[in-house]
Amino acid sequence: MDAHLEKLWNTLEKVDDHAVTVRAWGGKLAGVLAAGGRLLACGNGGSAAEAQHLTAELVGRFRDDRRPYAAIPLHGDASSLTAIVNDYGADEVYARQVRAHGRPGDVLLCLSTSGASPNVLAAARAAQEGGILAWAMTGPAPNPLADLCDDAVAVPAEETATVQEVHLALIHLLCDAVEGAL
Repeated sequence: MDAHLEKLWNTLEKVDDHAVTVRAWGGKLAGVLAAGGRLLACGNGGSAAEAQHLTAELVGRFRDDRRPYAAIPLHGDASSLTAIVNDYGADEVYARQVRAHGRPGDVLLCLSTSGASPNVLAAARAAQEGGILAWAMTGPAPNPLADLCDDAVAVPAEETATVQEVHLALIHLLCDAVEGAL
């Protein structure tokens, strides 16, 4: 077997027990979305791409035709992003948007392979201050983001690519659970 695929396979086996957590998140998120709440998602680099992938599945569809749900990738508005970075600094780029778009009862999903990105940590703190449920998908624990959020799934892999590939599988599991609960 190819070395990269073997690492991925081994890591997927190690996170199989996280399926229960992600499915529970899906049930909770389905209730939030069905009641008119929203999902905010953030990350940097590849994690930002995965945050946007998740929100696209919820606004569009994953498998089933259904009404669109409110899901916002916090890096998706380039004008706001650059204005916030310019005026408040990079560490506030997501936190300020959480304060603007989040309402009590909403959900913030933070993605970070390191679990230590200052702007993602600030977003999680802003969520908690605003009564927003904060979940994290990270790389190996312990890490500051997993400790800060209400719940976390930590992927025990050293390579960023492997962590991100497992995050994508977990995102699809989350989407499946949301649609199943709706």
